[in-house]
Amino acid sequence: MAGRIRNEDIALVRERSPIADVVGEYLQLRSAGGGDLKGLCPFHDEKTPSFNVTPSRGLYWCFGCGEGGDVITFVQKMEHLTFVEAVERLAARAGVELRYEEGGYAPRRQDGQRARLIEAHKAAAQFYAEQLAGEEAAIGRRFLAERGFDASHAEHFGVGYAPRGWETLVRHLRGRGFTDRELIAGGLAREGRRGPVDRFRGRLVWPIRDMTGDVIGFGARKLYEDDDGPKYLNTPETPLFKKSTVLYGADLAKKEMARRRQAVIVEGYTDVMACHLAGVTTAVATCGTAFGEEHAKLLRRLLMDQPDARAEIIFTFDGDAAGQRAALRAYEQDQRLGAQTFVAVQPDGLDPCDLRLKHGDAAVRDLIASRTQLFEFVIRATIERYDLTTNEGRLAALDAAAPVVAGIKDAGLRKMYATSLDRWLGIMDERFVLRRIREQAGRARAGGAARTGVAGGRPERARPAAAEPGHDLGDPDVQREWELLKLAVQRPAVVGPAFDQLPESAFTAPPHAAVRAVIAQAGGVAAASGPDWAVRLREAAPNERVAALITRLAVEPLRLAGETDDRYANELLARIWERQLTGEIAALKAKLERLNPVEHPDDYNRLFGDLVALEQQRRVMRERAIGSL
Repeated sequence: MAGRIRNEDIALVRERSPIADVVGEYLQLRSAGGGDLKGLCPFHDEKTPSFNVTPSRGLYWCFGCGEGGDVITFVQKMEHLTFVEAVERLAARAGVELRYEEGGYAPRRQDGQRARLIEAHKAAAQFYAEQLAGEEAAIGRRFLAERGFDASHAEHFGVGYAPRGWETLVRHLRGRGFTDRELIAGGLAREGRRGPVDRFRGRLVWPIRDMTGDVIGFGARKLYEDDDGPKYLNTPETPLFKKSTVLYGADLAKKEMARRRQAVIVEGYTDVMACHLAGVTTAVATCGTAFGEEHAKLLRRLLMDQPDARAEIIFTFDGDAAGQRAALRAYEQDQRLGAQTFVAVQPDGLDPCDLRLKHGDAAVRDLIASRTQLFEFVIRATIERYDLTTNEGRLAALDAAAPVVAGIKDAGLRKMYATSLDRWLGIMDERFVLRRIREQAGRARAGGAARTGVAGGRPERARPAAAEPGHDLGDPDVQREWELLKLAVQRPAVVGPAFDQLPESAFTAPPHAAVRAVIAQAGGVAAASGPDWAVRLREAAPNERVAALITRLAVEPLRLAGETDDRYANELLARIWERQLTGEIAALKAKLERLNPVEHPDDYNRLFGDLVALEQQRRVMRERAIGSL
């Protein structure tokens, strides 16, 4: 893999990417006072703005859903990119040339190769789109028109036409400065008897884009009877294109997928077009391969999958045997997706494209709305293969469907589907059906234990996450800690050396102590300089939870209540120091009570002197706190 981006270049990208400008490209911002801005959060639905942007510190925070970070984090989450991809996207926007440190086994040349292949695909997509208006492409335009698509639709999705000539694209791209080796490496051409020839000829082509919007491959549909190739021909595996990790249309659908928490999986490029034009703008399709594990991972990112989320994944399949097999494959993926998974099947077997053409946009929307739970679909499809009018047929259907029900991981859901299965079969004996399913579940667990080599057939119990000690957010002392940390992040010069002298134990709430530790590791507030202090703290955070706390501390307004920063800081510091000293005094008194002054006079006198000093310090802090009011 390529080396990492240099830290100074990442800092320059942040500096030249004002967060207000970048966020403002996605949502409307208005003044929130004090130089801050606010708007409706793009990460959750809300009617009252709770999304705050603090340009002075380059951070954002939503007080409604808890999303926060810097300009790079924002682009990552909005565009569903990795950190490196987000930096590269912002660098291109800001005109920053990134430098990479050498690392791993691959030289920097690979990044140069990727950039060249991206440019070649961009040029090819433009070429194909231009060809669609030509005389030769009349057959392609007719194909689109017969399916309800006009020129504006083709332009929106970038649909083009690949001429029938053997080297038409090759010659065009050579003229643009691309080498034969680059065209072959990118899958735009293949080796012929006398050199490279176009991979796609006499076909309609759809550009396939990655999540950043770059064209990385093409899908091409046969148009001519004498074309002896497959009906659909896709770009082969290349440094850019990995079909198992790509969903066609995801670049267009990703924002609506995140907003609606829904993904609709269709089977072809024209189905994606039909769905989007009908208002189902969350539709995507696989590219020449079945839906698999890598697609599931991509959907988790796009849907912002969480354990408590109720995102929906809706598969559309034909009602025939092939469609049912596809549904069964989806069933195998379902429990990895962490979403409610459904199947939408048109009874007459029409796909979304044909359905829109025959019955209109509303019919496509109705198809998606009439979805069926995937588990129910698979169970019903299984038992429909048997004669349910006979006892033998019902028992055979039960045994065939039992493994499906037994495979449902959620015990409560498994029992509910067992009850439904009993009703669908007409056996009317829940205990019998449940017992049969439990037997299947037991066999499945035993098989799993044998495969994983778990002793005694029992799975190893997962270790519970370390429990975080509780703390009362309504406790005035905890609130003072939070306010002091806000000052340390937002106004470090105000809290000064007194804050750095506070031990981590002075913060009773564990999350607050974690932030205090990050500040100490960063050199304390004495090391704070410039507007990037909060960003530096975020980068030093040990995990995302602490980074999120730092972001909120940097964005949340201070509770000054008319006081000056200095007066407010003095009161908070004095109160927390007083509490810290009170704890130390209590511990010292306990030691003195256990110590015999006759047997250990030196130790007793030393500790007593320490106690007097601590009492004096506490009195000073108490007076300082009162004087600050």
